[in-house]
Amino acid sequence: MTKGKINVSVENIFPLIKKFLYSDHEIFLRELISNATDATLKLKHLTNIGEAKVDYGNPMIEVKIDKENRKLHIIDQGVGMTAEEVEKYINQVAFSGAEEFLEKYKDSAKDAGIIGHFGLGFYSAFMVAEKVEIITKSYKDEAAVRWICDGSPEFSLEETNEKTDRGTEIILHIAEDSIEFLEESKIRELLLKYNKFMPVPIKFGTKTETLPLPEDAAEDAKPETKEVDNIINNPTPAWTKAPADLKDDDYLNFYRELYPMQFEDPLFHIHLNVDYPFNLTGVLFFPKLANNLNIEKDKIQLYQNQVYVTDEVKGIVPDFLMLLRGVIDSPDIPLNVSRSYLQADGAVKKISSYITKKVGDKMASLINENREDYEQKWNDIKIVIEYGMISEDKFYEKSDKFALYPNVDGKYFLWNEFEEKIKANQTDKDGNLVILYATNEHDQHSYVQAAKDKGYEVLLLDSPIVPHLIQKLETSKGKIQFARVDADHINNLIKKDEPVISKLNDTEKETLKKNVEEGISDTKFTVQLEDLESTDAPFIITQPEFIRRMKDMQATGGGGGMFGMGGFPEMYNLVVNTNSELAGKILKTESSEEKASQIKHALDLAKLSQNLLKGKDLTDFIQRSYKELAK
Repeated sequence: MTKGKINVSVENIFPLIKKFLYSDHEIFLRELISNATDATLKLKHLTNIGEAKVDYGNPMIEVKIDKENRKLHIIDQGVGMTAEEVEKYINQVAFSGAEEFLEKYKDSAKDAGIIGHFGLGFYSAFMVAEKVEIITKSYKDEAAVRWICDGSPEFSLEETNEKTDRGTEIILHIAEDSIEFLEESKIRELLLKYNKFMPVPIKFGTKTETLPLPEDAAEDAKPETKEVDNIINNPTPAWTKAPADLKDDDYLNFYRELYPMQFEDPLFHIHLNVDYPFNLTGVLFFPKLANNLNIEKDKIQLYQNQVYVTDEVKGIVPDFLMLLRGVIDSPDIPLNVSRSYLQADGAVKKISSYITKKVGDKMASLINENREDYEQKWNDIKIVIEYGMISEDKFYEKSDKFALYPNVDGKYFLWNEFEEKIKANQTDKDGNLVILYATNEHDQHSYVQAAKDKGYEVLLLDSPIVPHLIQKLETSKGKIQFARVDADHINNLIKKDEPVISKLNDTEKETLKKNVEEGISDTKFTVQLEDLESTDAPFIITQPEFIRRMKDMQATGGGGGMFGMGGFPEMYNLVVNTNSELAGKILKTESSEEKASQIKHALDLAKLSQNLLKGKDLTDFIQRSYKELAK
C-alpha cells in the first residue's frame, strides 16, 4: 500500500480560480471591499480589547477610479499587514485570515462582524486585472510593503516608503477586456448592489453640500457650498438595530431605501432578531397583494454580515413568504465558496421554520392589538396567509388566531367565531356543519340572496387558492362541509325543520321533469326537481360541488396531474323549481311547440345567469328576445 500527499500545482490552480470560482466577474469588487471591511473591523476589535494601542478614529473605505492609467483603487484604514503577514495571507491560496482571526479571538470576536471564510476572495481581482498591487502598512510599528503579481505564480514583495499611514491599498491594473470597470456608473452600480449596507462607510467620489445661511444673513445672500466625501452606503441599516430603537417611520424609510421604485408603502413589517440556536436578523415587509399570485418574486434580499449575497432565497424563506419583501441577514447561512448562493442543509430548514413561526406570531399580535385595522388590511394580505395555511403545517396550526373569514356583508370572523354563529342553523342531515361561500358576490348574486333569504350566512372567499384552502379545512376541522352557493342547491344540504309546501303534486312534478328532459338536448345537464321558496325562477343551474371544486383546483395548478386525466367533464344540475308559477305555466301549456319554446327560453335565461350562454346560442337568444319585444 502506498500513501502520500496530493500535489497541487499553483500553475493550474490560478487559472481555475480566475475563470471558474465566481460565476460573474463583477463579484471581485464585493470581495475586495469585504476584505477591506474585515481589516477595519479587526482593528476595531483589537482596539476595543486593548491589544492595538492606536486611535481607531472614524475609518472608511475609499474606491477611486484612475481611468487614464486604467487603475482601480480600493483603500482601507484597517489593520494593514506586515511583510510576514502578506506572505502568510496573500501568498497562501485559500488561507483565510478572517477564519484565523475568529479562531484566535473566538471568545471575544464572535460578534465582530468578520465576513471572510475561504481565503479566496482576493484572487477574484485577477478576473478583471492583468496586474495587482498591494501597498500596506500594519498598525504595528513596522515598515510598509508593496506586493505585485501579474496573475502568474510569480510575485515580488519589498519594503516601501510610499505609505506612511496604516491600512491597505489594492491597485487593480484593469485588463483590456474589462475596461467597463473603469466607468463611474458601473462601479456605482456594483457598490449599490453588493455594498449598500456594509458596516464601514464607503467613499466614492465627492458631492456638493449647501451650507446653511447664518441667522443674520442678508435677504439676498446666497448660501455657500463645499465639497464633501460622498458616502455611498448606509453602515447601520434598520435590521442591525434593536426594534425598540426604531419607529414606524424608520422602517418606512428603510423600505424606500431598499425599493426606491416602489410607489406604494408596505402595510406592516416584521422585525426578525434571534441569536439562538442560530444568528439571524432582518426585516420583512407585507406589500399590498390583493388576489395577485403572479406578482414579481425574488424581492427578499439575503445578506451575510451586511454583504449582499442574492435575492434568490428559495429554501431559507418558506415559499408562501416569497411574496414579501425585505432583508434577511445571517452569518450562519451556509453558502458556496463564492458566496453566490445557498447550500441546503439542516440549518437552512431551521431558519425557514423560525421565520414561519415569527410571521405567525406577528399576525396574532397584530389582530390582538388593533383588530379593526387588521380587518381593513385583510384583503391585501390574505393571499399570503391562505397560501401559508395550505403549504406550511406549522403555520396552519397557528392560523385560527389570525386567519379571517369575511361574509358577503363585510363582517369578519375568526374560525371559532363563525363556527359558533352558524352551528344552530347550518347543519346537514349527517350532522356536518355546512359552510356556504361565494367566490364572486356579483356573479353569484341571485344564489347569495337566496341563501340569505333563508337566514344562512355566506362567506366571501374570493382568492385564487380558495379551492385548496377549503380542501385543507375540510380534512382538518372534522365534521364540516363547504358548498359554494351556486353548487348543488343548498336545499339538499341543509336540514330544514319546516318543508316547503309544493304547488304541484307528485304526478305533475314527474310530468314537468319529463317535459323538460324532452325539451333540452344538452347532455351535460341533469334535471332534478326542487321546491324552492326564495325565487320564482323556473330553472336554476348548479354544479356538483366536487366537480366544480376539482376544476377550480386544476385552474390554479392543484388538480391537473393528480388524477391522470385530461380534465373534468362539463356537468351541471338543471334544478326545476316546482314551486314556481312559471314552471306551472310551462306544465299547463297545451301546444308542444310553445312548451318547447318556453323551456328553451327559460333554460337560456338560466345559462345566462351562470355565464354559460355563448356563441351562436347567445346570438339566437338575443334575436329571439328582440322579436318578443317587437310583439
